Amino acid sequence: MKALVWILLLVNVLFFAAMKWGGLLIADEQAVQAQPPLHEEKIGLLGAPQGKPAAALPASAPAAAPASAPAEATAPLAARPAAACMEWGEFSGADLARATSALAAMQLGGKLSQRDVEYAIGYWVYIPPQKDKAAVNRKIAQLKARGVEEYFVVSEAPWLNAISLGVFRTREAAQHFLDELQRNKGVRSAQIGERASKLKATIFVLNGLDAATATRLAEIHKDFAGSELKDIACAH
Repeated sequence: MKALVWILLLVNVLFFAAMKWGGLLIADEQAVQAQPPLHEEKIGLLGAPQGKPAAALPASAPAAAPASAPAEATAPLAARPAAACMEWGEFSGADLARATSALAAMQLGGKLSQRDVEYAIGYWVYIPPQKDKAAVNRKIAQLKARGVEEYFVVSEAPWLNAISLGVFRTREAAQHFLDELQRNKGVRSAQIGERASKLKATIFVLNGLDAATATRLAEIHKDFAGSELKDIACAH
């Protein structure tokens, strides 16, 4: 009898537990069904402009760097012509005197210097040896009357009493000088010869010339056929 009572008591406990657990499940199901559906088109990021969908950012996109202040604009420097450095030469005899005078008129100051070169052989423009000293003096008087002031009387054999009018490194320079003597001075007895001796010539060096001075020098150079005017690296 007691066993039957305990069995009925246990059945009642299980029945009430099942009823309570089932009620909870039904309530949860109704709560789930009562939740309104989600609308994906209406989902937007917090802070995005209203009325426009927010653009999705890729997962690997780096964070935007803070905008830096605009760089200060630098105005281009005015173009400045580089200082020109040149060599002009080679000069000897009458051409050396003329070139020296032309450069002196340009008043270059410390921008002008010179260097000397020496060659074992050259060319000269000369009047052949005269028979005696009196003949030499007459020839010199004729040269001066024609405006020739640069000359040298040779006092050694085999050119004793010859009159040198200029010594040049190249035949072209000597020929140009002779042409000028004949055309402008009327000197007809002069000629060109090879001078087998040491020839000393001068080269002018010009540093830091501005554009106007370099242009002026190029114009003067045209009056000295046989000379060379060239650009060189400026000395530091």
